[in-house]
Amino acid sequence: MRTVTEEQVVARLASLPGPQPRVVVSGNFATPMVLLRALDAALESVRTFSLNAQLGWPRRTGFVNETPFVGPGVRHDPALEYLPMRLSLVPRLFDTLRPVDAVLIHTSEPRGGKVSLGIEVNLLPAAIERARARGGLVVAQVNPNMPYTFGDGEIAVDQIDLALEVDEPLQTHTGRPATEAEQMIGQQVAAFGGDGATLQLGIGQIPDVAAAALIDRQHLGIWSEMISDAVLTIERAGALDADRPISASFLFGSPELYVWADRNPRLRMNRTEVANDPLRIAAQPAMLSINTAMQVDLFAQANASFIRDSIYSGFGGQPDFVTGALHSTGGHALVALHSWHDKSDSSAVLPILTNPVTSFQHTAIVSDQGCAELFGRSEHEQVRSIIEHVADPRAHDALLEGAGSLGLLPARD
Repeated sequence: MRTVTEEQVVARLASLPGPQPRVVVSGNFATPMVLLRALDAALESVRTFSLNAQLGWPRRTGFVNETPFVGPGVRHDPALEYLPMRLSLVPRLFDTLRPVDAVLIHTSEPRGGKVSLGIEVNLLPAAIERARARGGLVVAQVNPNMPYTFGDGEIAVDQIDLALEVDEPLQTHTGRPATEAEQMIGQQVAAFGGDGATLQLGIGQIPDVAAAALIDRQHLGIWSEMISDAVLTIERAGALDADRPISASFLFGSPELYVWADRNPRLRMNRTEVANDPLRIAAQPAMLSINTAMQVDLFAQANASFIRDSIYSGFGGQPDFVTGALHSTGGHALVALHSWHDKSDSSAVLPILTNPVTSFQHTAIVSDQGCAELFGRSEHEQVRSIIEHVADPRAHDALLEGAGSLGLLPARD
C-alpha cells in the first residue's frame, strides 16, 4: 500500500483499461467521496457498481451507475442500470457478466498490517478479490474516523495498491420520534420475538420501537444485513446473549453506533455471501426477519422496491432473509407497513400489485390496523385477514369488491 496524493490517484485511474472500465465503490455511509470525485475527474466514460449510493454521487453523461439497490444519489437517473436480483448472489456477477477493473474503498487506519472496511463490508471483499485476480487496481481512502471492525472486512495492506489519507467525519443517520401508528406496528412486531430469538433489525422507527419492546427478553442474537442504533437499545438492556457474536454486513446510524463498533470483539462484519446466505440465516435459532414494504396485496405479495412505475430501492436482502427465516426452527418473516399513504391519500393494501413483487409468503403482515397471520391459512382466510386486520377501513369496500373480482372470496361475499 503506497500513500499518494489526490493528483496521483487521478492519474492512475485515468490509465484504467478499456473504453468504459468498471469500478466498484463502497456505498451507504462509507462512500469514499474524495476518491469518487477523483474517478469523476479521471475518466470521461466509466461504470460504477455500488449499493445505496448517497447524495453527491456523480450524475452525468458517460458516468453510468450499476446497482442492485438504488440509493438517493442515483434515484431517477435516466442512465441508471438497475439489476433486479438477490444480494446474496451479486458477487457472482464479478466472475461473469460484470468483471471488476478497480475498487475504491473507505477504510480505517492500518493496525497490525491490516485496514478495516469498518461500517461497510457487503460486496467489497468479493470485488477486491476479483479485481486483484484480474490485475486490477485497489485504492483506499484511509480515514482515522472509520471504526476498525473485525471479520471479513479486515484487508491486508499488501492487497491495496494506493492509499489516500483523508480525515473527514463519516455520514450518519439520526432518526425521528416514532408516530402513534409506528408505535402500534413496532409493538406487534416485537410480539413475535421470544427469549433466544435471532433478530434482523433494519433502520427506521418500526425496528426502533420493536427493539425497545424486546428489552425484557433474554439471550437474543443478531444476524442482520444492516444494524443501526436499535441494536444499542437491546445491548444496553442486557437482552443480548453475550456468548453469541453480533453479525452484520454494514452499519447505518449515529456517531455513537460507530464508537460502539470500533474494535468491538463481539461484532462480526460478514461479507454478503455469508450475511445474506439463506442457509446460514435458516441455521439461526428462532430467526425473526423484520422488513418493511410500501404496498401489499391480497395474494400476500409485498412491494418494497417501486413507487408507481419507477424503481425506488431494490430487493435488498429481503428475499434472502424471508426465505432463511421461514426455514429457521421457530422462525418468522414479517412485513410491516402503514395501512394508508397520507401523501397520495391511498391504501397501501391493493387487490393485486401492478408493480414487481419484492417478496411474498411471510409469516404475517403487520400494520397500524393489526396483524394478519398468514402461515398455513387458506387463500380465503388470508384475504379476509389482510382486509380486516391490515387494511385501513377506508379501503375495505374496494378490497372486498376486488377480492370478489379476482375470485379470492366465495361468491356470497
